Amino acid sequence: MKALVTGCAGFIGSHLSDALVASGADVVGIDCFTDYYPREIKEQNLADLRRQPHFRFVESALQTVDMGALLDGVTHVFHLAAQAGVRKSWGSDFLTYTSHNVDSTQRLLEAVKGRPLHRFVYASSSSVYGDHVPIPMREETYLQPLSPYGVTKLAAEHLCTLYHANYGVPTVSLRNFTVYGPRQRPDMAFNRFFRAALSGQPITLYGDGEQTRDFTFVADIVAANQAAGDRGTPGAVYNIGGGSRVTVNHVLDLVARIAGHPLDIRREEAQKGDMRDTFADTSRARAELGFAPTATLESGLRAEYEWLSGGK
Repeated sequence: MKALVTGCAGFIGSHLSDALVASGADVVGIDCFTDYYPREIKEQNLADLRRQPHFRFVESALQTVDMGALLDGVTHVFHLAAQAGVRKSWGSDFLTYTSHNVDSTQRLLEAVKGRPLHRFVYASSSSVYGDHVPIPMREETYLQPLSPYGVTKLAAEHLCTLYHANYGVPTVSLRNFTVYGPRQRPDMAFNRFFRAALSGQPITLYGDGEQTRDFTFVADIVAANQAAGDRGTPGAVYNIGGGSRVTVNHVLDLVARIAGHPLDIRREEAQKGDMRDTFADTSRARAELGFAPTATLESGLRAEYEWLSGGK
């Protein structure tokens, strides 16, 4: 395997790159270090990878990189690069989301058209569903994203589908449900909760805390990507969820237990674009990918806490 991992310096991309190199693959990683969060954090994610002889790093944007050189000899593409964040995707920032999430995906798909790829795995999101869908969420559900971010993730997913249908590109889309674990982005809830708990600072909670999420540990997301890259059905879409659908209030109780002290929680109004509930029906991924999440919510939270408290 020679794999291209886009967004390789990010949370999931760096973990996936680590796993691919450990499995014996040659990996080309590309990242443009968008300013959504500090570059130093992403450089830390890459530190071990940069020392690996089977890893080559390219610092560039997908919108401008020489695709021929980037894709030379590549057998698998894992496309994780994107502008993240639901709450930031409104207003004038939307242009950033269309550039990094839609335009870059179209350019990459156009470049792989006609190449002998084994698989092109795209990292989609549970944000494509919106609130007006049955629970648990199934892949064939009518999709109504609730945020501009969700719209761009769905648009890129549709691009994958049409490049498969029209040009035979072996695309597989994974709808990831609320990923957490070591290296989680600093804007994400668990990271914010634990940093506040460690520093004795108040925690800002948006909404009443009774909103639910299907939380998925990052190692399980990595395993799903590897399975999809091996045997995902070209043209298919799969939900990837951890099976830990709980309220945010329950998460805060676990955070307090792990931190060993009560939390100072400040409640604010729910934010526009935030979904009320998510829960994945993963039966298709179980049947076709052999996907079976291994981490419990508490064990995964402890792993993230240990990473944040010890710099692991």
